[in-house]
Amino acid sequence: MHIELDDLSRPEIAALLAEHLACMRMHSPPESVHALPLEKLRDPDITFWSVWENGELLGCGALRELDPEHGEIKSMRTVSAHLRKGVGRAILDHIITEASRRGYRRLSLETGSMAAFRPARQFYSAAGFIYCGPFDDYRDDPNSVFMTKEL
Repeated sequence: MHIELDDLSRPEIAALLAEHLACMRMHSPPESVHALPLEKLRDPDITFWSVWENGELLGCGALRELDPEHGEIKSMRTVSAHLRKGVGRAILDHIITEASRRGYRRLSLETGSMAAFRPARQFYSAAGFIYCGPFDDYRDDPNSVFMTKEL
C-alpha cells in the first residue's frame, strides 16, 4: 500500500469521489452535504492524496488549510472492497503527519450525525479526535458533527 500526492486526473479517482458524494447525498439533506466535488478539491488550499496497491485504488483523503495553524480533513473515503483493511487509518495517519509537518496546531473535520456515519465518528474518536463546535464557515446543524484534534 502506498500513498501518493494526486492531481485528481485519473478516472478511478473521479469514480470514487462521485460515489462519495452520492453516499453523502443519500444520507444527508442537500443543505448538510459538505463533501466537495472534484473541481473544488483542486483549490490551491487543498492537498489531495490517493492510496494504491498493485495499480488498484484503495482510498483517498485531503487536507484543507483553514489558516496557518488549522487544517481540515476532507474527502476521506475507502473503496468499499477494501474497508477494514487499514486504508483509512493509513491515509488519516498520513494527513496528521503532514498537518504536523506544516505546523498546524489543530486538525478538524465535519461528518454526519446520522447512524450511517457512526463508524466514521468511532474511527475518528479512536484516532484521538474529540467533539467540538462548528469551525471555519460551518454553522450549527443537527445533521453535522464536528470533531477536532490538537496536534
